[in-house]
Amino acid sequence: MLIFSADLSESLIDHSEGQRFLNETVKIIVEEVLQKGTDVKEKVCEWKAPEELALLLDLELRSTGEPEERLLQRVKDVAKYSVKTCHPHFFNQQFAGVDYHSLSGRFLSEALNTNLFTYEVAPVFILMESEVLRAMRRLVGWTEGDGLFCPGGSSSNMYAMNLARHRHFPDVKTRGLFGLPRLAVFTSPESHYSVKKGAAFLGIGTDNVVLVKVDEGGRMVPSDLNEKIMLTKSQGAVPFLVSCTSGTTVQGAFDPLDQIADICEKHKIWMHIDAAWGGSVLFSKQHRHLMKGVDRADSVAWNPHKMLSAGLQCSVLLLKDTSNLLKQCHSASATYLFQQDKFYDINLDVGDKSVQCSRKVDCLKLWLMWKAVGSEGLERRVDKAFLHVRYLVEQMKKRDGFTLLREVCGSLNIFQTQYLFSFFFQINFCFTCVAPTIKERMMKQGTMMLGYQPLGNRVNFFRVVVLSPLVCQKDMDWFLDEIERLGKDL
Repeated sequence: MLIFSADLSESLIDHSEGQRFLNETVKIIVEEVLQKGTDVKEKVCEWKAPEELALLLDLELRSTGEPEERLLQRVKDVAKYSVKTCHPHFFNQQFAGVDYHSLSGRFLSEALNTNLFTYEVAPVFILMESEVLRAMRRLVGWTEGDGLFCPGGSSSNMYAMNLARHRHFPDVKTRGLFGLPRLAVFTSPESHYSVKKGAAFLGIGTDNVVLVKVDEGGRMVPSDLNEKIMLTKSQGAVPFLVSCTSGTTVQGAFDPLDQIADICEKHKIWMHIDAAWGGSVLFSKQHRHLMKGVDRADSVAWNPHKMLSAGLQCSVLLLKDTSNLLKQCHSASATYLFQQDKFYDINLDVGDKSVQCSRKVDCLKLWLMWKAVGSEGLERRVDKAFLHVRYLVEQMKKRDGFTLLREVCGSLNIFQTQYLFSFFFQINFCFTCVAPTIKERMMKQGTMMLGYQPLGNRVNFFRVVVLSPLVCQKDMDWFLDEIERLGKDL
């Protein structure tokens, strides 16, 4: 009993110390990340070379623990030397800014540490996920369907590929690849790399991913899709999936969904839309026409952690299917989790639909944000991003030394309306100075973050992604001034 009492007392002391540490950590997060990290007067990043940063962080793990004071310094260092993606001058990726309602949901879900697989463990979140998915399907145009939250858009695309294959060849679940014909996937060269990764992961093979031509704006050409499907059939392969894109990563292009849907229906092929980037235009009455025909798809991948700033990670796969295909394809019927004689509706145990066992609660951050601002608030957020990008285009055209990428292609005058929309929250432009050098300078000075890449045979160009709800028109002017400052002597 004495030993037990001593251990219990020590446990209580440890618990109390842990709570104090948590309280101090929250203060650091608020001050260093949420206050300084969103202040335009502060740096986006405190750049250090890898060797120097490793020493500063003291990354080594030892056999004995460290005192609280030193641990809190470690927390401060993590905040100090991490990139502030919530900063208004972070334009580097298709996630940026911070929504405080969503962040509150992230704090709450982490504290609850819930695993979203059965109703008995996650009653609140099972019902919440179902409602969020229903509301998102309604925006797509479906009154029924299925879906689940996935760990990123790449996973959503791979899920769609697996489901499409299972619908065509359900025996693949039990028999494997043995006896299957050569399968073919169709996508554009502008699509996300996860399409090829999925083909490799599922044993389809990257050689069987057929690339369909795109037009000058980076959109899939339906006539070429139809020709390539017919050619593939004539060669003895079985076309089973077309993966089109709404908001390509580099050019922001939207594939012509209605025309693609006609072809998929004609050939009886699963139509998947990777709308990880562009899906949120569905909130906007003004811009949802970019995804006209989305309701004709079989599946849609959509990442609210991108333009809606729901926070990483928040990715969904939406399905038109009402036959419980997700469960048919992925169920393993583990009896220790999914007993059939439970006292509640076992259809609420959704874990068997997923390839994962442990699954984080990603619906809460979106639900809380959506509840706070409503669909109208999210619509304003999307429309605001369009306004910022149009303003940036017009200001960029007035300055010497900037060349819009699409104007270089000779398509700006022809497709001006599409240009302003197809790039929506992102602008691609070539600068007369060398992009990697300017990137190095901005990173080392910590003033902002901006990505660059080549496209085809063109030289490196910058791609600024404008989506953060914290960005204002003044930031657009500052951005152009800063690029000029960083490259003035090159």
